[in-house]
Amino acid sequence: MLSSAYKHTTKKKNKIMASNSEIFKALADDTRLRVLNLFLISEGSLCVCEIVDALELPQYNISKHLTVLRYVGLVDVEKEGLWGYYHLKTDEQKNHALFAFLKNYLIGEKFDTDRSNLEVRLKLREEGKCVIGNVSEQKVGKLIKKQAEQVI
Repeated sequence: MLSSAYKHTTKKKNKIMASNSEIFKALADDTRLRVLNLFLISEGSLCVCEIVDALELPQYNISKHLTVLRYVGLVDVEKEGLWGYYHLKTDEQKNHALFAFLKNYLIGEKFDTDRSNLEVRLKLREEGKCVIGNVSEQKVGKLIKKQAEQVI
């Protein structure tokens, strides 16, 4: 369930409309900024489980934050079978300026760690798609080692 801060958001023609204050309220959370940063550095779609593994947070927590970001119109989702691939919603002009600002603003050790984790996690994709779901850090290491051995 969304916070009361989003109760005034309205749907119009299946398009979600949010006020500027609601968008900035959504950005006033470290986890949501970390999630947005992953999208900005990946420049593409990410599966929920890839975000979970990169940020090392529980799936329910990431899903909650993605719901808020979707509700205010910053991200959208496309379903492919069991997988949900989220991406930045770039079809609105005001989002372009916001994403450009965030790309330059979201810097620091935590964001660098998230980036490294995402790079490792994305190496497990097959044909550009997530195929393994949520995995532990130990399992990620084993899968990457196995994948490297198959290349040799």
